[in-house]
Amino acid sequence: MAKHKDREFGQELFARLEQLAGTANLAGGEVLTESQELRKMKKFRFQLLHRWLVAHFAPCRVADIAGGKGLLTYLLQKSGWQATVIDPHYQPLSEKYKDIATGQRVKLVQTDSVPHINKPFTREMAESFDLLVGMHAHGCNVEIIDAAAQFGCAFVLFPCCVIGEPFVPPPGEHWLESLAIYALHQGHAVRPFRLNFKGQNIGLFGVGRERVSSLVLA
Repeated sequence: MAKHKDREFGQELFARLEQLAGTANLAGGEVLTESQELRKMKKFRFQLLHRWLVAHFAPCRVADIAGGKGLLTYLLQKSGWQATVIDPHYQPLSEKYKDIATGQRVKLVQTDSVPHINKPFTREMAESFDLLVGMHAHGCNVEIIDAAAQFGCAFVLFPCCVIGEPFVPPPGEHWLESLAIYALHQGHAVRPFRLNFKGQNIGLFGVGRERVSSLVLA
């Protein structure tokens, strides 16, 4: 019963986010869609996000904020992107990961590495990037939206808790709704999308309206 209620709430929240986005059409209305896979995956959120990014955007300079061990950055680099982890707590890449497309274990060689900036994310860092990504980046979501507005970046967020953020949602409003409204007020076109992993799997994509056509693939 709890899972059923969670699913219903997620659907209702997604519908409210779509309503907030309104006419902010970022890709002909068909690109930013929910995954159609039936079984939700457990440990593949970075691989699913990588697959979504390369399917919808041209390669660019991307900051993987609070990126941990850097698997998303590693996968994006393999796809021809210029990707960098920004995280104050350095962690080396894992020795292996399971490829969701093949089901095979992929072993990384000892020389594999990704660029790291071992500092907390600050707004000025965004000047060197085209896209800011925050997958459950605690305390960084508002700062990412502000940085994207200041330096003309796009952003992709999977907001989690409100700890460390400069404001909290008012009564009756979900944190994702508050962030979407805030991003709209900052001049971004915003659209929600979902990926097929367990947990908080609703993402927000935002970009300055004048940059929509230059970033989003047709």
